[in-house]
Amino acid sequence: MDTTLRDGQQSLIATRMKFEDMQPILDVMDNAGFHSIECWGGATFDSAMRFLKEDPWERLRSFRKAFKKTKLQMLFRGQNILGYRCYPDDAVEAFIRKTIENGIDILRIFDALNDLRNIESSVKAVKAGKAHAQLCMCYTLSEIHTTEYFVKLAKSLADMGADSICVKDMAGLLTPAAAFKLVKGIKAAVKVPLAIHSHYTSGMAAMTYLKSVEAGADIIDTASSPFAMGTSQPATEVMAEALRELGYDTGLDMDSLVKIAEYFRPQREKALQSGLLSAKVLAVDVEMLKYQVPGGMLSNLVSQLKEQKAEHRYGEVLAEIPRVRADLGYPPLVTPSSQIVGVQAVMNVLAGEQYKVVTKETKDLVRGMYGQTPGPISEEVRKKIIGDEKPITVSPASLLQPVLKESAQKISEYMEQEEDALSYALFPQVAMDFFKFRHTKKSGVDLGFAGNEEPVYPA
Repeated sequence: MDTTLRDGQQSLIATRMKFEDMQPILDVMDNAGFHSIECWGGATFDSAMRFLKEDPWERLRSFRKAFKKTKLQMLFRGQNILGYRCYPDDAVEAFIRKTIENGIDILRIFDALNDLRNIESSVKAVKAGKAHAQLCMCYTLSEIHTTEYFVKLAKSLADMGADSICVKDMAGLLTPAAAFKLVKGIKAAVKVPLAIHSHYTSGMAAMTYLKSVEAGADIIDTASSPFAMGTSQPATEVMAEALRELGYDTGLDMDSLVKIAEYFRPQREKALQSGLLSAKVLAVDVEMLKYQVPGGMLSNLVSQLKEQKAEHRYGEVLAEIPRVRADLGYPPLVTPSSQIVGVQAVMNVLAGEQYKVVTKETKDLVRGMYGQTPGPISEEVRKKIIGDEKPITVSPASLLQPVLKESAQKISEYMEQEEDALSYALFPQVAMDFFKFRHTKKSGVDLGFAGNEEPVYPA
């Protein structure tokens, strides 16, 4: 599965690739022989409107026109859709329906806590739309997250109706030996295809992929070499050639892969020269191997400590993260739980006392507003964070009211398609700014914006 157009460029250049930068090579990519191409979802939706002034729905329709042979794939955060909080079922169901109508074939669905209640509505909507539901397990390390835990989770995903299953190793923590054992276990337990997704942050992903294939994995995620390695995925050309020599037929056309790499290479060089692509994200992150913390999370911690003039306490914060994570039930460190754990660790260190200062997000996690954590939260920690308040035991989405009708009413002046109400429901301010830009542009006023002004790069 090729990630160049989504996770590859998201991991390395903060999702700043414009559609016009991709369009000339799409025909070659369509004929390269990929199982599927990930081109939508994740941060691409928000970034398209916020930074590039592109309609994400129109981008998807353009992809669908360009890819006549290859299945299109997206990353979907279950009840979080493409945002950072839970949304009601009316938004989830409508978003998936429109996603399928506009051209997506495979939806890769995950929940940050591996709480399967948070993906139930998504699975039902994908099935109703007769698309492919690829259900994820977020891989992480803890005393709870054993091979047996993940094999049991895979069985549950298969029972939910997964058309395929993905091991989502967002931090590059999956080692070659662990991958071999895990894949063997999952393949013995379930019959659906298995995809392995990892990042090169720790320097192990290519070796992990090889051992995964040897153990029976069906799909691996790779990116064209200019947007591979570092915090992205292993390089497609390298993996294809290595697997060919080991006797595996990937079905990929090497001449096409070379053309794709040649096309994207100047874009990589341009991004390096402008600073959009930092050399820091291309290096192996040895600290992550030691602390088992994703690279992006480490950079956020550094920036937070700088703001507090407390950079010298970085080591204390790193040591505090595992304690906070254990206290909060061992959540996998992926958006949004990685931010919650990291910020709380900073608060604990700076305050000189655990949970003396508690963020709203930490309270909501303990309240159950993000779902059920993998492990239990001790009563002592719970009481310190939310007092005598009782956490919810139902699915967070069941407490939410429908939003689409109200969203459509709020943007009636600018609404041009049903999909606009969904864009607004997820990102109200970003979407409204984009709608106003679109309206003004169609009115014939030149705003002097080409989507390539100097952006503010997030950590």
